[in-house]
Formats: sequence, structure tokens, C-alpha cells
Amino acid sequence: PIEQNQTNIPSKKIATEKPKEGLGSFIGKKEEELEKKIGRPSRIDETMYGYQWYIYNQDPNEYLQVGVENQRVVTIFAAGQNLDVAPFEIGQPVEEIFNTNYIDTNINLDFNGNSYRFELNDTDLNLRPMVQLGNVFVQLYIDKFTGNLSSVRFLDGATLIKQRPYELVYNGYLIEAPDPSEEMKREIEEDTEQEIFDITNVLRIRNNVKVLRWDENTAKAAYQHSQDMSENNDFSHTSKKFGDLEKRLKTADVAYQAAGENIAANYTDGPAVVEGWLNSKGHREALLNKEYTHLGVGVFQNFYTQNFIQKTEQ
Repeated sequence: PIEQNQTNIPSKKIATEKPKEGLGSFIGKKEEELEKKIGRPSRIDETMYGYQWYIYNQDPNEYLQVGVENQRVVTIFAAGQNLDVAPFEIGQPVEEIFNTNYIDTNINLDFNGNSYRFELNDTDLNLRPMVQLGNVFVQLYIDKFTGNLSSVRFLDGATLIKQRPYELVYNGYLIEAPDPSEEMKREIEEDTEQEIFDITNVLRIRNNVKVLRWDENTAKAAYQHSQDMSENNDFSHTSKKFGDLEKRLKTADVAYQAAGENIAANYTDGPAVVEGWLNSKGHREALLNKEYTHLGVGVFQNFYTQNFIQKTEQ
């Protein structure tokens, strides 16, 4: 007989209803309810998806991005370890999450008479599985090096379809994000650069490493590298035109003792990029390196560059 090893019934009740408490309960609510509860954001960032990110970065342990579209909350990205992301917890062991939630390889969604199916591959299931709680979709970013939950993203159905973080099969009409103007695109890139900077420092604090300061010349070098990779469709640390990191930093008049670089392409946004880097050994080492003192981030279209430096002592 075939052995069945799926018979262990989790002791906790599996949650399938929309969160009634915590940040997930704000999905679909009006922006004024959000502000009444958690106050005004420190800044408002533009995105490629039609909503604006309300950025709460005053306390790294409560770092939060809330997506607001037409005065309603449509998505939330929570990375601060003191935030209430019920029924989950930042830092929660992955075994516990898999034991108390129904994790499926497919997420089915009917929206305005159209049907959508997101198909998660093995990497998705291990690093960024998704759970459906009522009409709220929850993407869980797992830190594979600690085996714990690193951050959480709550989304409504329309926003999930617009972002398409997984392979998508659909019948009917595909909801597309509005196409921003060229001017707006650069604003989105600059805002994303700041989010990557913020989230990097959230993760450094979590790992007991001192925060990095922003360095404008290093950021310019990073931006030029992202632009160069995009325009030449050449994903590499060495540019055919501008050379390696050492050469590019020298050209940008950056004085440093040590330097490192992370690059990425084709992620949905800033939070997704940083979580991707965190789960890659070499990128993680740069993110959490104790020697680095400053960071510059450059985003061009869907190419991302982080340049880390240890400043020369004055």
C-alpha cells in the first residue's frame, strides 16, 4: 500500500477568513481610517501600479508601506518586526506557517467576471508563498537563511492581478496598470531607490548591523549602471562601456576604502528586490556587511543597482 504522510492534522485552526485585526484588516478600508489609526506617512511615493505608497519609516522596527488608490487601501508591505501582521508574525518560523496555513501551488481568483490562476513554482513556494484569507491575498517573504518570516505583503485581488508576482493563466480581460508618463517614470524610479535604501537599513538593524547613510555620488554611479544594463540589455557587474565597479566609482568621484555591488532585474518593485537579494548568499553578504558605511541606489526601468562603500576616514 502507498504510505500517506499527509495525515498530520495541524493543532491550530487554519485561517481562511479576512483578517479582522492587524494591518491586513485595513485592505479595502478608507485612507482616513488608516491615518486615524497610524497617523500621517513620512512621505508618499509613486508606483507603476496606479496606487501611491504611504511610507512609514520613522521607526525601522515599524517600517511600513501602505498602497492607497482612490482613497482606499489596496496593498500593504510590512517589514518592521514590531508590526501586527496577524495571523502571522515577522520572525515566525516557516514550519509554523506551513503547519497552520493552507499553502497551495495555485491561487484562483474570479474578478469582474474574469478568471485568473496564479501558478507558484517550487522557488515561489519556498521563498514567497501566498495565502488567501477571504478576499485578501497575503504574500509571505521567507528568509531562507534563518528559516523565518522576513516580511509580509497584503493585496486585494485587482492589485495582485496588476502586479503578477507569479506565473499567470487567465480567461477574459487582463487588468493592466496605467502607463505613467516619462516624467512620472523617473519619479517612480527615485521613490523606489529610497524604498530600497530604507528597507536595507531595516534589515541591517534587524541583524544588528549599523545603518548606512545615503551617498549621492555613489547613487549616481548606481543609476548609470542600471541605465547602461537596461539600454544594452547586458546584466553584468562589468559594463562593456564603463568598466567594473572600481572604475565606475572612480569616474563618479567616489572616495572609498571598500566597495560592493548588488544588481537585479525584473522584480515587481523595491520591496521585492530587497527580499530577493536577502535570499542570495553573495547579495545578502553585501546587504549586511559591517564594514560598509554608505549606500547609493540606482533604479532605471526594471534594472536595480545597489553600490555600497566604506568611506575613507577623513
